[in-house]
Amino acid sequence: MANQADLLKTIIAHAKEYGFVFQSSEIYDGLSAVYDYGPNGSELKKNIRNYWWKTMVQMHENIVGIDTAIFMHPTVWKASGHVDAFNDPMIDNKDSKKRYRADVLIEDYITKIEAKINREIFKAQKRFGTTFDEKQYRQTNQRVLTSIKKIDEIKARLYPAMNKNNMAAIKHLIEDLGIADPVSGSKNWTEVRQFNLMFSTRIGSTADGATEIYLRPETAQGIFINYLNVQKTTRMKIPFGIAQTGKAFRNEIVARQFIFRMREFEQMEMQFFIRPGTEMEWYHYWKEERMNWHLSMGIPKEKLRFHDHDKLAHYANAAVDIEFEFPMGFKELEGIHSRTDFDLSAHEKFSGRKLRYFDSETNESYVPYVVETSIGLDRMFLAMLTNAYTEEKLNDGSERVLMKLPPQFAPYKVAVFPLTKKDGLPEKARGIMNSLKNSFMCFYEEKDTIGKRYRRHDAIGTPYCITVDYQTIEDDTVTIRERNSMQQERVSIDKIAGIVAERLKVV
Repeated sequence: MANQADLLKTIIAHAKEYGFVFQSSEIYDGLSAVYDYGPNGSELKKNIRNYWWKTMVQMHENIVGIDTAIFMHPTVWKASGHVDAFNDPMIDNKDSKKRYRADVLIEDYITKIEAKINREIFKAQKRFGTTFDEKQYRQTNQRVLTSIKKIDEIKARLYPAMNKNNMAAIKHLIEDLGIADPVSGSKNWTEVRQFNLMFSTRIGSTADGATEIYLRPETAQGIFINYLNVQKTTRMKIPFGIAQTGKAFRNEIVARQFIFRMREFEQMEMQFFIRPGTEMEWYHYWKEERMNWHLSMGIPKEKLRFHDHDKLAHYANAAVDIEFEFPMGFKELEGIHSRTDFDLSAHEKFSGRKLRYFDSETNESYVPYVVETSIGLDRMFLAMLTNAYTEEKLNDGSERVLMKLPPQFAPYKVAVFPLTKKDGLPEKARGIMNSLKNSFMCFYEEKDTIGKRYRRHDAIGTPYCITVDYQTIEDDTVTIRERNSMQQERVSIDKIAGIVAERLKVV
């Protein structure tokens, strides 16, 4: 297996070679931080999206779906705070001409200190073995305590400066820490400036009469401005949720790390409307529910963790991220936020329309509070690729690469191979393919040796390969091969569909 430093590059190369992800506009040298999903990638992405929708909407009687427009009235973004507050602090290095998010430079510095702490703990674990008490070690070891104190001091300066939009204080912190440009090593920085992340365009038939509008930077506002429409038409009673998947757009200062941070991406969000005063109860409920969902995707528990926000967004009174251990370390995969009544109250104020709910149980009218779950579909896709990518050495000394995707998420569920291109085997194989493709995504292939075809589908993640050979002509049986174990068994053609359906464990 590639080490962590090279793993992302390996996954990027694999994703391109096997039709998962391509650089957008590649024939024109590409467009930075914009990607296209290939045949296998679009299937995997669709499977993740469908599973989220099924578990979030279909399995909950009090959650309904919606699909809102990318373009919205520009006042929506004034009310939401995006026009005034959706900014990142930007800093340029004068020597390398590279641009960075100033807060990310500082947070990366903190990550290095945390890595130093983890190395100290790892060495101590090896030294003391089963008698090692990590909690006590963290509380007593002087080197660890010094590092923890430094992290606390940095956060005590960074987050108040961020909250107050004090750009000078952020630059002073970068200088005091001696943070250098990761590319050139230069410490010759510009001033820190605010950079609004929204893409703007114009709508209208003439230049003079055109109105400036924005490509939505999040899907949540489409839910909020339709909250009353949905509540009235579905007759939902609080607590209830509205879910949506769709594209969002952010003009990221530093878009990097493959599909982890892109300018055009897809979100899967659910806004849960609740009675004021119950937000912490529901916040903790959805926090656990969403962690369990990630575990149900086949992600190991040790690759996931909660990370409470040190700096809260302007709309939140509590926020936590579910982080996944990507090749570049633990990074945000999903956010759970208690948004209070900020959004609906803001839209009431700016629109002049009442967005209240009459609660027949308490006989009162109020603006509901909201708990949000928001996950990046592209990040979930990358997490699935990262977790599934496996390099394996076989007993005969050869090696194979396989994607250990849970079978229900694999792009293709079944691949059908005739052993040869003659003697009626392709016709028999086509018949089997036609009988299965109504129920499963199937792939037919007759090029190359069976061994090469197996390897190709191991690398795609196809869980089951069916081989039609000369014995099939005699007794209507085929060989079915399982991806992970490479075990093969002989089964009757009429039992293939039932066997595959049972083993897929479709949820």
